[in-house]
Amino acid sequence: MVAIPEAVTRLVDEFSRLPGIGPKTASRLAYYLLRAPVAQVHALGEAISTLRDRITFCSQCFNITEADPCPVCTDERRERNTVCVVEEPLDVLAIERTGEYRGLYHVLHGAISPVEGIGPDDLRIAELVGRARVAGITEVILATNTSLEGEATAMYIQRQLLPLELRVTCLARGLPVGGDLEYADSVTLARALEGRREM
Repeated sequence: MVAIPEAVTRLVDEFSRLPGIGPKTASRLAYYLLRAPVAQVHALGEAISTLRDRITFCSQCFNITEADPCPVCTDERRERNTVCVVEEPLDVLAIERTGEYRGLYHVLHGAISPVEGIGPDDLRIAELVGRARVAGITEVILATNTSLEGEATAMYIQRQLLPLELRVTCLARGLPVGGDLEYADSVTLARALEGRREM
């Protein structure tokens, strides 16, 4: 049996730790880098090493940023009385792509999941409640995922915000554009009926 050099084995192991990358994909990536131009490999290495050095979390919304506070929190054109609560920084990007939302954000960095040992204290919920108390916020939009964990997180946050007498809303749930009714599951159809509006 041919011995694999330790440097290759170590790289494969490190790639395998990344979400969504199994051993085969990790091996393909490692062997690709062996064939890639040296400049490309060095550029990748530099990008990875500077990622942790230059990226931090915004002290107000906990989104990723290079400057604290982040550009969204310092943008005076944004509505400062509305905060959209999301699970991850990628969710901020998804909402920003719509071009429809002009308020602020609050990133939880996960969702309540007892199975994975993640409780409310592991998320940025206390910071959200503190922020809602002092920042003149009048509406909190709960934009957590529609998973069981996301729904549990939204309900927990709603209970925490109840004493503050804020308007707490959630994203509309229902049928996707271009979807056929016959293929929709019963929960999605029920949500679509609950969220119906005037035409």
